[in-house]
Amino acid sequence: MNQFDWDNLRIFLGAARSQSALEAAHALKMSQSTISRRIQRLERDTGSKLFERSSQGLRLTAAGHRLLEHVERLETTLQAVETSVFSDSVTLTGEIRLGATEGFGTFFLAPQVTHFCARHPGITVDVLPLPRNVNLSKREADASVAIDRPSANSFVTCKLTEYRLLPYATPQYLSEHPPIKTTEDLIGHRWIDYVDDLIFSNQQFSLPRWLPSLKPVFRSTSVIAQAEAVRAGFGIGVLPCFLGSLGGDLVPVLPDQIDITRTFWLVAPPERRELARVKALWDYIRDVAEANHDFLMGNTTESVRIA
Repeated sequence: MNQFDWDNLRIFLGAARSQSALEAAHALKMSQSTISRRIQRLERDTGSKLFERSSQGLRLTAAGHRLLEHVERLETTLQAVETSVFSDSVTLTGEIRLGATEGFGTFFLAPQVTHFCARHPGITVDVLPLPRNVNLSKREADASVAIDRPSANSFVTCKLTEYRLLPYATPQYLSEHPPIKTTEDLIGHRWIDYVDDLIFSNQQFSLPRWLPSLKPVFRSTSVIAQAEAVRAGFGIGVLPCFLGSLGGDLVPVLPDQIDITRTFWLVAPPERRELARVKALWDYIRDVAEANHDFLMGNTTESVRIA
C-alpha cells in the first residue's frame, strides 16, 4: 500500500459524514470534482473500494467503514494534541461552526457572536441558523443551540436558558379587530402558525397543540416568515419574545395571562467541546445567555451585549 496523503483522509472523513461529494465540497470549500478525484486517489492508495456511488450519494463499503473508524480515532487524537499543546496560548485560531434554530441564530446569536469574533480575531465562526436540528453526528457543526435535549449520552450537553413565547400583533390589527380581554377572545382572530405536519420538534410551538380552537390562516415553516406576516398586520402570531420585541412595532397579547416557556440546550460532541476555541465560544454563549435572561423571558425589550 502507498503512503497515505493525510489531506485525502480529511476529505474522506467529510464525504463519509455527509454521504455526498457535493455536500463535502461545500463544507471543505473545494470543487466536487476535486473531492471525487481525491477519493479515487485514496482508493488507489488503500487498494480498496471505499464508497458505493449512486444517484442518492455515497455509501460506505465494509472497507470504508473500517477506515472511518481509524480516521475518526486519528481525528480525536489530533484534537487532543491541539487542546493539550495550545490551550494555554493567548491567541486562539481556527474555525468554529455553530448550529442554531433559525430565529435564535439570526436575531440573538449572530449579533452577539460578532463581539466574540472581535475578541478573538484569529477565529472564524460560521453560524448556521436553520429551521431544523443540526446533525452533530454527521459533523454539520462543532456545537449547536437546540430546543431538544439529546437523548443520547454521546454529547456534552448543558441547559443554556429558558425563553418565553407570547402572541404578538400590530397595534393597527388590534385596533381594527374585536378586543382581546381573555383567552376566549382569541377565537375568531386571524392566526399565523407553523406548518404543523412539518414541525421538526415537539418543542416547537404549535397552535393546534396549544389551543385547538384557534385556526391558522397563514402558515410557514420559517419563524422569520411568521414574524414578517405579523408585522404586515395580517394577524396574530406566537413568537419568541426575543423576536417579537425587536423594533418595538409589535404588541404582546395577554402577557399577564399567557405563559409559554421553552428551553435552549447547548450541545457538542465531546471531542469538539475540548478544543480550546470551542470551549471559548461555549463559555461566551453561556455568559451572554445568562446576561440576557430577562430579555429572553420577555421582561425587558433591551438585550445586553458582552464585548
